[in-house]
Amino acid sequence: MKILFTFFYALVLFSTLPAQQKPPTESAMDRFLRYVKIDTQSAEDQPAPPSTKKQLDLARILEKELKDLGAQNVRMSEWGIVYAMVPGNLADNSKVPTIGFIAHMDTSPAVSGANVNAIIHKNYIGGDIVLPNDKTQIISVAQNPGLKNLIGDDIITADGTTLLGSDDKAGIAEIMTMIDTLKQNPNIKHGNIAIAFTPDEEVGGGIDKFDVEGFGAKFAYTVDGGELGDISNETWSARTATVTFSGKSTHPGTAKNILVNSSYAAADFLSQFPKNVPNRPETTEGRVGFIHPYNGTLDIETSTVKILLRDFDISGLEAQEAVLKKLIAQTQAKFPDVKIAMNVATGYLNMKEVLKNFPELTDNAIEAAKRAGVSAKLRPIRGGTDGSNLTFRNLPTPNLFTGGHNFHGKLEFNSRRGLEKSTEALVNLVQIWAEKSK
Repeated sequence: MKILFTFFYALVLFSTLPAQQKPPTESAMDRFLRYVKIDTQSAEDQPAPPSTKKQLDLARILEKELKDLGAQNVRMSEWGIVYAMVPGNLADNSKVPTIGFIAHMDTSPAVSGANVNAIIHKNYIGGDIVLPNDKTQIISVAQNPGLKNLIGDDIITADGTTLLGSDDKAGIAEIMTMIDTLKQNPNIKHGNIAIAFTPDEEVGGGIDKFDVEGFGAKFAYTVDGGELGDISNETWSARTATVTFSGKSTHPGTAKNILVNSSYAAADFLSQFPKNVPNRPETTEGRVGFIHPYNGTLDIETSTVKILLRDFDISGLEAQEAVLKKLIAQTQAKFPDVKIAMNVATGYLNMKEVLKNFPELTDNAIEAAKRAGVSAKLRPIRGGTDGSNLTFRNLPTPNLFTGGHNFHGKLEFNSRRGLEKSTEALVNLVQIWAEKSK
């Protein structure tokens, strides 16, 4: 009798354990290593998305892979946005809101994304990481304290000559691996899932062409964040100021009392920044905004300076504009013959103004990370995402981590665990939405 009882108890216990999850057909890391080889660098100041046609090389690959994974209504728009729908497997999918996942295909114009040679530093034992093809490029523990949490992990970098492309090919790989995992495990219950991969996030403009209604989601997440556990429902509010200096050109041989060289005024304007603008990117962190001259042209007739204005509050942006007006007035007094004008355009707004009304979005994401063994926290983004735009277009869209670090530069890195745990959190997240909508 005791033997029979023991057998019966073991049978009941075994029947209550979750079935072993089948792995995806391709790991998140392997997908990521494939995707980073494709050059998708975007370009500034182009008339329409995609700003570079090479982004379509990845778009076409993703379009095919989505179809191969059984996604429905897979399509690429004339703007290079790839859309798809993964059908839910519930008795009534209409009881669960359709949740969207979005990642961008382009990499930053700041550093080349061509011929990326990904290096896997297996079983990281600690210490600085010297990138092999440019030994001046060093991922140091002093500047990257998060490395201490990656002991024993496989760290992925570029070779020191390019960026890696984790921003945001990690997000793409994780979304695709989530879809693959769900296909291999039909026992994982979820509602309808909308998918989109967008161009030109890094330069702006691509998301302006996003078909919110056709996408079909009630809520969405951009998978475009940084280190494990970072979940964001807050971004900068962003404006861009363009200051134009207008002079008068003539032949330098007969220029006396005629020529007015605008470049001198532009140079004087810029020279005031270190002394009069303490809040610059290189001097700020946390919730402190900044003023950042980042691009410009010098010429006799017309010179321009483009300046990023960033703050979490609109009042902070207004104060930054006031600083620029003061600097312009000082330069104008020194160069009365140069005409100086400033134009300010709004880029995006802090999405928290909307997302504060939908706390379940981040609550569910934090729970999904917890189930994956990741300690999650809300952290404001010192930047923006496509979700900033979408949130103000009636598609509330916070941002999720990808495991990446040091975006937009040669010291960018991610890790095997970063990719795998981010993917696991996505799989958990679609289950949580199904569970809580019963």
